[in-house]
Amino acid sequence: MTATIKKRPQSGAWVAKWTVALVLLCVVIVPIISMLTKITPTDIADVVKGPNFVSALWNSLRYTALATLIVVVLAYLMALCTTRVQIKGKRIWNVILILPMLIPSISHGMALLILFGQNGIVKNLLGSTFPIYGGTGIVLGSVMYALPVAYIMLADVLRYEDMSVYEAAEVLGIGKVRTFLKVSLPYLRKPLIAAAFSTFAMVVTDYGVPLMVAGTDNYTVSTLMYQAAIDQQKFGRGAVYGVILLLPAIVAFLMDLLGKERGTGAYVKKTHEGSNKPLFKMLAYAFCTLMALFALLPIAVFIFLAIVKRYPIDLSLTADHFAYIFRGQGAKYLTNSLVIALVTASVGAALGFITAYMTARMRSPLSRGLHLLAITSMAIPGMVLGISYVMTFASTPIFGTLIILVMVNTAHFISSPYLMMYNSFGKMNENLEAVGQTLGIGRVRMLWRVFLPQSIGTLAEMFSYLFVNSMMTISAVSFLANSTNKPISLMISQFNEHNNEYVAVVSILILVVNMIMKLAVEQIKAISARRR
Repeated sequence: MTATIKKRPQSGAWVAKWTVALVLLCVVIVPIISMLTKITPTDIADVVKGPNFVSALWNSLRYTALATLIVVVLAYLMALCTTRVQIKGKRIWNVILILPMLIPSISHGMALLILFGQNGIVKNLLGSTFPIYGGTGIVLGSVMYALPVAYIMLADVLRYEDMSVYEAAEVLGIGKVRTFLKVSLPYLRKPLIAAAFSTFAMVVTDYGVPLMVAGTDNYTVSTLMYQAAIDQQKFGRGAVYGVILLLPAIVAFLMDLLGKERGTGAYVKKTHEGSNKPLFKMLAYAFCTLMALFALLPIAVFIFLAIVKRYPIDLSLTADHFAYIFRGQGAKYLTNSLVIALVTASVGAALGFITAYMTARMRSPLSRGLHLLAITSMAIPGMVLGISYVMTFASTPIFGTLIILVMVNTAHFISSPYLMMYNSFGKMNENLEAVGQTLGIGRVRMLWRVFLPQSIGTLAEMFSYLFVNSMMTISAVSFLANSTNKPISLMISQFNEHNNEYVAVVSILILVVNMIMKLAVEQIKAISARRR
């Protein structure tokens, strides 16, 4: 009888782990394998011998490399200002600096056109144009799009760097330059590399910005993939481009994974209080203000265009543009987005929570395999995942429904929320299960009564991450959406430069919904922290 009692939870855990593994295999691995098996030699030859392939590959590499360099430098300086200098309103600065994350990348490209295009605000005000089309626009839009992500990564690292090492260096009489070279750079080497690779993968696989500002002859691999799959309906060629885009994402994934594996177990003895020198504070305020203007500029432009009748002809205030969007399909598409985002956030948070518990608290060889499977989607760009879903599920009943968009978004975004909960579970007392077993409390009850209450804040953050990204994504869903299940983010690409007011309205709607979600999550986290 005793042996039977001990075996049941082990058997149940085994079944649960394999069930989750099969789910992840079906939504992540199987579509990618299916896509790869359907690529023909003819598809490869058509892509490689195409007239724009070499130039698109060169453009993707050089524009992405330049954007990555600018992003990492600016993100590092921003992180220094908000973590190493005693400036006021740090929470406000942080909120402003990450606002660009809450709108689609295609909105950034469109904002540049509205500002600097042939009929843009700058030309109408100053009578001159800025060379926004081509490489300049791609780099600038990519910087706007990727900068908040790199900033969050580096600010988090700097926030928890140990100050005691710097105090020891000062006591020993080591100069500032040598301290930076011998202490700061070794500490920041891996985070900077991780931020650089993540930014590179993020930019090189994005088609939203290039689609808007690339012009007629500045192709990138991502725009060629978009044309092949969306415009020409040649999914085999699109899959070949997808494999090319998959390579830098895999490299970034492996670099990040290897860096974490070699991490140390050091803990922070004393955090940085920040410099209070007037010169540093003045420079920090100036730089943060500049970056805040950079972040707020496209949003301010969208708000302005959304509420004036017709720029620059009639600047009187109106709500007609909002009414136009909702009189058309806007209300339907916004509803689609809300349903997709809410269901994706609910399913993804639940799946991430359960998977993280199995891998962090139920260690076994199967758990390690499940962990790698759960983070695999980090190495798969959304465009690649989207086209793989087309080639895998095109003949199934779920194709063309909201279900397939929930599936692809869950597969696309599950890794980061999973890692949030995995790290959270790893910080909890490792003896909780042993105590529960001694008291005769099963795993399910422990999970419900002990682990879940302690994880409410992380769960809320997971839900927010999945919701926000599902609301604004255009990559995977663009290959799977139709007039029935179309999310509102895809309305941006259907308006051209002469419908800027409608682009502004759609971008603002997405921003407002995401800001409401972020504020709600912050309230939930605050309440959860007070109850502990």
